[in-house]
Amino acid sequence: WHTWFDRDLGISGRVLVRNESNGSIDQHLVKIDRPILRIPNLAIHLQTADERAAFKVNKEDHLVPILATAAKKALTGENNKKDDVKDGWTEHQEPLLLQMLASELDINVSNIADFELNLFDTQAASLGGIHSEFVHASRLDNLATCFLAVQALLDHAIEGKLENDEDISLIAMFDHEEVGSASATGAGSPIMGDAVERISAALNAGESNPDLYSAAIHKSFVLSVDQAHAIHPNYASKHEKGHAPKMNDGMVIKRNSNQRYATNSITGLIIRECAKKVKLPPVQEFVVRNDCGCGSTIGPVISAATGMRAIDMGCPSLSMHSIRETMGVSDLTHGLTLFKAFFEHFRDVDSSIQG
Repeated sequence: WHTWFDRDLGISGRVLVRNESNGSIDQHLVKIDRPILRIPNLAIHLQTADERAAFKVNKEDHLVPILATAAKKALTGENNKKDDVKDGWTEHQEPLLLQMLASELDINVSNIADFELNLFDTQAASLGGIHSEFVHASRLDNLATCFLAVQALLDHAIEGKLENDEDISLIAMFDHEEVGSASATGAGSPIMGDAVERISAALNAGESNPDLYSAAIHKSFVLSVDQAHAIHPNYASKHEKGHAPKMNDGMVIKRNSNQRYATNSITGLIIRECAKKVKLPPVQEFVVRNDCGCGSTIGPVISAATGMRAIDMGCPSLSMHSIRETMGVSDLTHGLTLFKAFFEHFRDVDSSIQG
């Protein structure tokens, strides 16, 4: 949380709007890409020695962003007086926020029925390093590989390789991966299994067939890809000595014997073989230290829910989950090339494995 302090924060999300012409509730996306809010740090002069030595955040008291000041409201004639609307929701919202959303969407405040809003850092992504070899940006975990997956599938289609596919190539981008995936739109939902079942039925003249579905699950393979922990030059001791991925050295396979990651010997081999076919650098490996906790991702979630084989991978990065993260420029190229190789060569590689 400490990285969110003293940053210029904008607002984005979804606003539900009452349509007066037909009585429907319309959904509008909004992005206010300017500094609207800020979470200020406590000045160092007001901190005790103990507070300076160990920065601690009370999530309830210390993470409230500042939207406007009482003085500004007085100068502009604005105040906290609630509108006459008493619907159990509107009267509990900040009037200035409602006014800003209404202005942005060119609607009346009274038409706003509800919203889901999040804060984001307004600083744009940038290249860094002497040779511009790093990408500094918000939400690289996990927008980086979402972009790579979309681009790889587009390239696979544009280059005419779909015509020779024996398989259905698809990508899925789920919500709520960072909070457990247990939601209607998360990886723990029936979405993936339902998709395979419906595709199987569509390829069987619209008729569901349990045997065909089971065969499709058996032959399916999930590339669960987000970011991976690159070795930090200032905290090298946090990595297991034999597994220290470097930025700009290629993609990373993640392994964990406690099944926090879905990788096993077969799924790891398949990806390494796909990489070899397009002459990529050897895929790097990551195993967390035995005395360190291990994160998890959607690979085990999907495997447990569907029975599909899976591997967990990522682009090596620093400052994961910070408001601003870092990864290597070359790893974007490596990742795109590997994803395209997976779409093109998976079936041949998988068929070569006996037993």
